[in-house]
Amino acid sequence: MSKARDVVGAIAAVLILLSGAAHVLLGWKVVSGELQAAHVQGHLLLGLRIGWHFGGLAMLLLGIILLTLFAARLRGERRPLLPAAAVAIGYLAFGGWALAISGDPFFAVFIVPGALLAVASLFGS
Repeated sequence: MSKARDVVGAIAAVLILLSGAAHVLLGWKVVSGELQAAHVQGHLLLGLRIGWHFGGLAMLLLGIILLTLFAARLRGERRPLLPAAAVAIGYLAFGGWALAISGDPFFAVFIVPGALLAVASLFGS
C-alpha cells in the first residue's frame, strides 16, 4: 500500500507543478485582460501582477519539493510526509474556502491535488 500511496503523491505533485506552470504562463494573460477592461492600473495592477506571479512560483516550488519527496520514497528512501500533509491541508482548506465563497468549480484545481496528497500522506501507515 505504501508504494501505491507514494505514486498517488507523485501524481498530486505533478498536478501541482503543471497547475503552477499554467498559472504563470496562461493565467495572468486572462486576468490582466479583465483587470485592464475594468480600468485597473498603476500600483494596484502592478501589485496584483507581482502577487499573481508569486503564487505561481510558490505552486511550482511546492510541486518540485513534493515530486522530489515522493520520487525518493518510491526509490525506497525513508522521507517524512509532514511537508506533503501540510500542503494537503493547505490546498484542501484554500480550495474549499474559494469554492464556498465563489461557487466556481474551477477551484477543484486545488481540491483534487489536496485530496490526493491527503490520501498519500495522512491516511494509513
